[in-house]
Amino acid sequence: MPVDPYILLLLGTVGLAALLPARGAGADVASGASTAAIAFLFFLYGARLSTREAMDGLRHWRLHVTVLACTFVVFPLLGLASRGLVPVFLTDPLYQGLLFLTLVPSTIQSSIAFTSIARGNVPAAICAGSFSSLVGIVATPLLAAALLGGDGGGFSADSLVEIVLQLLVPFVAGQVLRRWIGGFVTRHKKVLGLVDRGSILLVVYTAFSEGMVEGVWHQVSPVRLAGLLAVEAVLLAVMLLLTWYGAKALRFDRADRVAIQFAGSKKSLAAGLPMASVLFGAQASLAVLPLMLFHQMQLMVCAVIAKRRSHDAQADPDEGPAVPVRATAGTGGR
Repeated sequence: MPVDPYILLLLGTVGLAALLPARGAGADVASGASTAAIAFLFFLYGARLSTREAMDGLRHWRLHVTVLACTFVVFPLLGLASRGLVPVFLTDPLYQGLLFLTLVPSTIQSSIAFTSIARGNVPAAICAGSFSSLVGIVATPLLAAALLGGDGGGFSADSLVEIVLQLLVPFVAGQVLRRWIGGFVTRHKKVLGLVDRGSILLVVYTAFSEGMVEGVWHQVSPVRLAGLLAVEAVLLAVMLLLTWYGAKALRFDRADRVAIQFAGSKKSLAAGLPMASVLFGAQASLAVLPLMLFHQMQLMVCAVIAKRRSHDAQADPDEGPAVPVRATAGTGGR
């Protein structure tokens, strides 16, 4: 089972924040840098998204609607249902983090990679992940304001304005400038990918530093962490089953079912971390903990499923041919 090296870097960043949290003037500098990093991240997301590719993907609208429904309807409903697990399995802050996890958009890279391994519809996975990320920029903050606003999340009109300024405006700017900078972004995607991940590490350090200074980590015990892991394992299993057998009931072919399962059952770490930092402030360290754990869990489980799906496709020629992939995608958090 794969352990994402980036998760190790994230854990190392959390450890650094625990030992050497930013305080005073250092905290102000880290906060300002984190704000700039978040805006730059979403600018790059906008610059990378091919409008033509997205429009071409609309032809397979039933698949994309199904993935969006799984991501922004079924997942949140399961998150709301988990309220009944408080306080036996989850504390209220951990529940808020779990609910926020269910509101985050789907991944792009890992959905593509696992769909490719499982011999599914890769172009559909590309478009589904892109659509989910695009919709999530608006849907995730609005859902968070609606579902968490009265539960201590601290959401207000000012919070939504901040979301628009830090996330939506840079994204739109990236889309507008893509005509001139798209080639540069494509040619230097590896270097910009490192900038991506470095920016997220900065966001994590700032969030967990604020959490350490505020003392929020005293609210978490090993027993509570074990309970959170158990709840997330059930959540992932339910979504994997619903996406696979639900797509079958909707009469999608095997290749489409593979894409729906991997795009509809996962959540984006790269999109969720910056959003949580903006939405939760000092409480962001606890809010992103469920997402970080779920991210690693989904990679490990989906890697096993993808390999089994690949063997099934080879054993049964009637299941459909593999869809060719022009570029190899990694299993990053987006």
